[in-house]
Amino acid sequence: MTASAAPVEARSSLDHLDLKQPSPESASTESNRSIEVIRKRADFLAANRGKRFVTPNFVLLAHRRRSDHPVSAATIRRGITVTKKIGNAVARNRMKRRFRALLAETLPGDGMSGVDHVMIGRKANKEADFAAMKAELEKGLKYLAKKLA
Repeated sequence: MTASAAPVEARSSLDHLDLKQPSPESASTESNRSIEVIRKRADFLAANRGKRFVTPNFVLLAHRRRSDHPVSAATIRRGITVTKKIGNAVARNRMKRRFRALLAETLPGDGMSGVDHVMIGRKANKEADFAAMKAELEKGLKYLAKKLA
């Protein structure tokens, strides 16, 4: 009972999107300030010397970059750290995805230019509600803005 496969036209699920044109909401935020990802260990270590805001679900670090830093002073940078203490790879990756989504929603409005923002995951008994984590992040960004001013 072997059935031969019928030829199927290959198509992408993203054909209906025009990926070359930025969306209107992202164009307005990126024209003012760009958001980059921290990739170097030295930058994470420098952020660890900055101010911190601790919640049950994460620690938020903020560190103002030196004036001679190669990254522009108008740029906001973000980093995410989740250690193996959190759990297996599935749990760590889920936490990182949630952190990326949180930062993408809040940094354009509440982030500080010339500052590195780092979120460090903390092990909690149960996973927090996304809206509650967003409220904590906004509160933390406002708190750190006062501390770095």
